[in-house]
Amino acid sequence: MEYGISKIAIIPVRAEGSERSEMVSQLLFGETYAVTEQQDKWVKIITAFDDYEGWISRVQFTALNAEDFKKLQQEKPVLTKQPITAVTKQKDGSTLYLPAGCTLSDFDNGKCSINGDLFTIPELSETNDDLIATAKSYLNSPYLWGGRTHFGIDCSGFVQTVYQQHGINLKRDASQQVEQGTVVDFLQGAKAGDLAFFDNDEGRIVHVGIMLNNEQIIHASGRVKIDTIDNQGIYSHELLKHTHKLRIIKRIN
Repeated sequence: MEYGISKIAIIPVRAEGSERSEMVSQLLFGETYAVTEQQDKWVKIITAFDDYEGWISRVQFTALNAEDFKKLQQEKPVLTKQPITAVTKQKDGSTLYLPAGCTLSDFDNGKCSINGDLFTIPELSETNDDLIATAKSYLNSPYLWGGRTHFGIDCSGFVQTVYQQHGINLKRDASQQVEQGTVVDFLQGAKAGDLAFFDNDEGRIVHVGIMLNNEQIIHASGRVKIDTIDNQGIYSHELLKHTHKLRIIKRIN
């Protein structure tokens, strides 16, 4: 088995090995993966922290030996918290601009290391214990299918990234996330941080958001925004109608 690590800020993960294929997710700096298949210009991967499969461009592939891969899985990850963190590559003095949620592997004394390359990190902001404050930091971020950053994010990527910054790993897609946690029986019993899931006419889970209380939800739809929620689902005061049909509410323990 071969392994790899993201050595640049963001790597698109595509459904197929083609530039024309849709982006289904993103790899952020420091995230690791196993290689399951290779083509001339593409590498199929499965991510280490959420078992998500997709294809990345071979020119963005950085190999990682099995020993280092195993070691990194055992480390408690140190993550970037700000929408942008500027880090310096010591080898040439160049700057990388990292989004929130990047993993600073082998972090020690203001430096992290990837395959022998050292990166100098500015003083990291203190960890914010308030998950809702983290969620609100994404307000007005544009919706982007497959996105995971303040500069473009989808509904499940938003939920996953917010929880990841608080030490909780969720699966990548809403249809996978709904299998996690415990059921909240009634909307009235929902608390801040609970996840609300929404389905389509075929009963398939197609949307997720984070409850702020039992009447409001923050979610990515067009942009990250706050809407009201009732037993029917999300009500948009901009569109003056319900936009998403409520299926279930889960509490992540």
